[in-house]
This record gives sequence, structure tokens and C-alpha cells, in this order.
Amino acid sequence: MKKGNAKALLPIGVFLVMYLGLGLLFEYGMRIPMGFYNIPIVIAFLVAILVACVQNKALSFDEKLAVMGTGVGDKNIITMLLIFLVAGAFVGVVGRSSAQSVAYFMLDLIPAKFAVAVLFVVACFVSTAMGTSVGTITLIAPIAVEVAQASSYSVALCVGTVVGGAMFGDNLSFISDTTIAACNGQGCAMRDKFKGNFWIALPAALATLALILALTLGKETTAIHGEYNLIQILPYVLVLAGGVAGMNVFLVLLGGIVSGGVIMLATGQTAATDLLASMGSGAAGMFETSMVAILVAAMCALIRVYGGFDALLSLIRRLFKGSKGGQVGMGLLVCAMDVATANNTVAIVMANPIAKEMSEDYGITPQRTACLLDTFSCISQGVIPYGAQMLVAISATAEMGHVISAFDIMQYLFYPYLLLVSSLAAIFLVKKK
Repeated sequence: MKKGNAKALLPIGVFLVMYLGLGLLFEYGMRIPMGFYNIPIVIAFLVAILVACVQNKALSFDEKLAVMGTGVGDKNIITMLLIFLVAGAFVGVVGRSSAQSVAYFMLDLIPAKFAVAVLFVVACFVSTAMGTSVGTITLIAPIAVEVAQASSYSVALCVGTVVGGAMFGDNLSFISDTTIAACNGQGCAMRDKFKGNFWIALPAALATLALILALTLGKETTAIHGEYNLIQILPYVLVLAGGVAGMNVFLVLLGGIVSGGVIMLATGQTAATDLLASMGSGAAGMFETSMVAILVAAMCALIRVYGGFDALLSLIRRLFKGSKGGQVGMGLLVCAMDVATANNTVAIVMANPIAKEMSEDYGITPQRTACLLDTFSCISQGVIPYGAQMLVAISATAEMGHVISAFDIMQYLFYPYLLLVSSLAAIFLVKKK
């Protein structure tokens, strides 16, 4: 085993102190709304890279640039960046009105007494199709408030149900940032990760649905109606089907872009010039995520060369024994990163190189590692009160005239809590094939 150097982990510490510290100061000290997201994460990583460059006097600055170039030029990093951009273009082309079409269609089709359960199912489907939990919450939370207003259900229950369902797709979707980051970081096929991940997420989702039905059945409610256009759902269905079938992710997304473009033009939803602009804005929406992936790859390359990962792995080996212990260690690692950064994609990108070495050391398959990173990061991201998902849910609810706090919603986040139970059961109770 290589000799580690704990000092090499200083850049990560600098980033966490700068990002988390300023975030806490802005959010709670200065009471700035969404203060965590006023911190320029790219600048925080640049400072961390500067610290990494100052360390390790054995290498010249030019040699350190070469090390960073090698880290950024890794095949998995390049693949990840390209998928980010194409996925962004797909969402830009299709638009997000189809999400509301799904919600209103199901609310119109299914009896009103099942309205809260419908909200959960809709949020699961939409987030899986769109690949974004924040986008799902933005679109479905106002509908959840409508359901609460037309019934005796609490607003916090309806909104919490949507947040939980949104995290289902964040974890499973083929075009989710977290899935892309986890699979490419570990070098495994998305389909393989999906198959293992599905059997962890499904029991949690079914248990959540049963719990929601137990809490809501027997209460009177009024039917909810809204406009919907089912043809807009088709591109999402094609992307889901192609992903499950194991098709190349680029071909799947390109097929979604083409079908979405044809539908949007044929139905008069947009003009050709606007469609191109939407593609551009969708891809541009992924620029910060892509830049973070590049900076993390550069920083981690410097840390690895200086012995930081060897030191961290040595500590993990002492704390966690055996394959099951290693899997728990991976989960705790990415959860800690997520709590510190309030961004599950960034947490996965940061944890990827460490988890990859852990998987080799503990004999854990790449697809299992990707599954654990994605699942545990979504568990923590779904419940932290200062995460983007929670803040967007509170903001969307306030715009509808209802003021609730993150702690009002947290008691109804059944899915993330049950996903944790299901994940631990998969580690400790399910026998390895």
C-alpha cells in the first residue's frame, strides 16, 4: 500500500470551508434568501486548485499543469461533459410544459381521493423523464398547492410528496446529472447501474405510496382540472424506453431531440429559430455543472499525485472492514460531501475518484459503486433544509400564497427516509450473487 499524505487533502478542506462557511453566513447569518446558491462554486474550486498548486514542491508548475491536463483528459470526464451538454439541449428542445400535461392528465383520469398519491407518481415519472428534481418541483409544486386547496390535505404533505417523488427520478433517470456523473466516474454502463438501482428504489417508492394512501384515503377532496397535451410526453417516453433498452445514451438523446423538435414544430408550440435558441439555452444551462466537473478532475489529479487519496483510503480501511463496510463507507463519504456542498452532482464528482479506488480495494463492482454514490447523495440532498430542492419547494409554495418552512416539509419526506432503509437493507440483507 502506498504511503499517504494527509496534507494533500487540504484543497478539499479549503473548498468546504469557503463554500460551506460562506453559505452558512449568507443563509443564516445575513438572512439572504437561497444564500448557499449565491456562492460562486467555480471560484471556490479555483481557490482550492490554487492551494493544490502551491503544495507538492517536488513538481514544477508546468508539471502540475500536465497532471491536471491528464486528469481532465480522462475518457470518462470527456464523456460526462458531452452527455451533460446533449441532455441540456434535449430538455431545452422539449420544454417543460409536458410535465404539467402529465400531472393534469393523471389528476383528471384518477379519482380525486387519490390526488396526493397521484402527485407522488407524477413527480416520480416527470423527474425520471426530465432528469431534474429541481425542475420537477418547480413545475409540480404549484399543482400540489392546488390539490391542498381543493382538499383537507395539508400543503406541507402535498409539497413534501412532490419533493420525495422528484428525488426518485433524480436517482434513477438516464439523463440526470447524478446518473451521468456516477456512471462515467466509475466507468460503467447506465443500464447496468439502473438495474441495480431500480431494485433499491422500487421498494422505497412502493412503501412511500402505501404510506401516502394510508394517510390520505377517507378524506373528501374536489377534482383538480387543468389543460394537457399528451403528444408532448412522447419524446420523454422515447428517451426512457431507449435508456432501459440499453441503447447508446448519445443516440437516445439525439432521438429525443429530433422527435421533440418535430413535435414542437408540428404542433406550433415554437418556431424553428426559437427551437435552436432553446437548444442553446438548454446546453448553456449545463455550463456551470460541466465547469465544476473539469475543475474537480484537475484538483483531484493533483491530490492523487501528492498522496491525498492514499491517506484517505488508509483511514477508511481502518474504519470500515469487508465489502459491506466498504459500501457503507462510500455512502457516508458522498453524504458528507453533499451536506457540505448542498449539491449532489458536485458531491458525486468529488467522491468519484476516491470511491473508484475504494471499489478496487473492497472488491465492489463499478455499477454497484455508481449506484451507491447516486442513491446516498440523493438521500441526503432530498432532506437537507438548505438544498436547492427544498428552497425551490418553499419558494414555489410562497408564490401560491402559502408560507411553510423546510421543517414543515421534512416530516413528510417519506421517500428519502425509506430509500435509506432500502439502501441499508440492500447492503446488509441481500446476499451477493
